[in-house]
Amino acid sequence: MDLNTITTVAHPQTRAELPAWTAGDAWLAGGTWLFSEPQAHLRRLIDLTDLKWPALTITDSHLSIAATCTVAQLDGFACPPDWLATPLIGQCCRAFLASFKIWKTATIGGNLCMSLPAGPMISLTAALDGVCTIWKAGGGEQKIPVVDFVTGNQRNRLTPGDLMRQIDIPIAALKRRTSFRQISLAPVGRSAALLIGSLDTDGTLALTVTASTVRPIQLSFSKAPDASALRDAIMQQITDELYHTDIHGKPLWRRHMTLRLAEEIRSELPGATPS
Repeated sequence: MDLNTITTVAHPQTRAELPAWTAGDAWLAGGTWLFSEPQAHLRRLIDLTDLKWPALTITDSHLSIAATCTVAQLDGFACPPDWLATPLIGQCCRAFLASFKIWKTATIGGNLCMSLPAGPMISLTAALDGVCTIWKAGGGEQKIPVVDFVTGNQRNRLTPGDLMRQIDIPIAALKRRTSFRQISLAPVGRSAALLIGSLDTDGTLALTVTASTVRPIQLSFSKAPDASALRDAIMQQITDELYHTDIHGKPLWRRHMTLRLAEEIRSELPGATPS
């Protein structure tokens, strides 16, 4: 869609060249949502592509994912063989309600900043203990775990002029055994519940609940719980108001599917105890 209210497109090449944020500004990365509907309140786009951030970088301790990294780049990344969580990348990429054409332009940072309950890059990075680096509008930066970054349906911790720079995934998290479950009302519809379990070498089980809830919810168990303990923990920690509701699923059904998928994950991961 043409954005016919835009009068200026800025092309900064460094952080120092980022223009001062004013009302009517918007960051432009992939633009797959930005150009999907009218944006009559916007006057200037600040194009991030000339910053040329490396899409994916492996350090001794982290996988750093630039906010401008596309879904296609992440999906095509050749991960080291000891990263047992690698299948999650493809599973979450395929949980998008989007075609492969969108993958080539849609960005990881854009998915997090949209902060939709069904955002699968939120699911992926939250489950793997991702930490966002935010360039603050007034200078400096802030680091926020993904599970704390998204605060509700299309709500997050960004303030006007803040810019997401990257998401760092600990290498240790990428070496965990994982289990993935997702369900939609339609065969290729938007996720109504997307759950990821991960099992650490010390026996700690983490369960990350997304899509069925308005924000990511992470439950941790020092050892794999039995079915009753898992159900009780979900019922206590995910209260009724946290379940999302829209045409893709009502809260009662989303809660039911959350409990069902969580039990499937508990039973699948090595070390799970019998019911």
